[in-house]
Amino acid sequence: MDDVSQSRRKTRKLSLGSVQIGGDAPIIVQSMTNTDTRDVKATVGQIQALQQAGCEIVRVAVVDDEAAGALAVIKKKIRIPLIADIHFHHQMALAAIRNGVDGIRINPGNIASDKIAKIVRAAKERQTVIRIGVNAGSLEKDLALQYGGPTAQALCASALRHIELFEDLGFDRIKLSLKSSDVPVMIQAYRMIAARTDYPLHLGVTEAGTLVDAAIKSALGIGVLLSEGIGDTIRVSVTGDPVQELPVAYGILRALKIRRVGPEIIACPTCGRCRIDLTSLVKEVEKALAGRKKYVKVALMGCVVNGPGEAADADIGIAGGHGFGMMFKKGVAYKKVKEKDFVPVLLEEIQALDNET
Repeated sequence: MDDVSQSRRKTRKLSLGSVQIGGDAPIIVQSMTNTDTRDVKATVGQIQALQQAGCEIVRVAVVDDEAAGALAVIKKKIRIPLIADIHFHHQMALAAIRNGVDGIRINPGNIASDKIAKIVRAAKERQTVIRIGVNAGSLEKDLALQYGGPTAQALCASALRHIELFEDLGFDRIKLSLKSSDVPVMIQAYRMIAARTDYPLHLGVTEAGTLVDAAIKSALGIGVLLSEGIGDTIRVSVTGDPVQELPVAYGILRALKIRRVGPEIIACPTCGRCRIDLTSLVKEVEKALAGRKKYVKVALMGCVVNGPGEAADADIGIAGGHGFGMMFKKGVAYKKVKEKDFVPVLLEEIQALDNET
């Protein structure tokens, strides 16, 4: 089991295809394709790459009838639940539901309430999950005017307005997100909605930028909320290849000891004592272990002076020296290895650990 016990806000449990969210289910990691959904081959290829990297739910943009029609084909070729992302056109939401998606995401700020009612009725008939995806960039105009812009209070009011609409229609297969590119606003909005409802929450900082900025903003925004027990699914939004999102997302979960998934690599920043090319070593090990689902804590240290001690709780590691390194388990040295053999020997030892468990 890759989950770590945690104190978490109790939410309703939903089945999104084969994946459970909310309740006592693990925090689920999701992403979104940036391919043209009408290009089935490219979209399926990217989803398969995301699956390999650990993505557990995937969302795709539905821009027209052709994209909606592609959903049924795409769904048959992937292993994880499929969510249709809808803006402006309620007909696309209805088509996506007919084509068997596991869930849809709608933006209350750009679909009229009477059209949303039609979507809800169709979703109720098919038992499709709907994410009410409130976004600071497309907040309803009346709420922006009332609250003086896309404040946390305004985002919360939008979510509550649509929850009431959904519930009046007898629909409760609801998931919520209240996203902003402003991290403090995002944190406050989620805290406010968490205090008002028990529907599952999807966490994310929208328009977070390229990898470094996205990692920083997401670690702060998502991480703060998760540390408070708020959140059921997460997405780290990165401009560029969405596969980059998964290591960051799982890194946040590992750092908070919420889920033990994949490789956790500890590496020293190096100093004047370092006598090996530690940067290249770390990159090579990261590449070799990319896509690994089973948890392992690996320490790669630049010197033998205090390397084993600094990473005593690692499952396995290497502390480098002059052309050689000392391999250790749980801080105990047990094998001397030539520098050229670091990676193959380390991978062999990790495989041996896997076979023991």
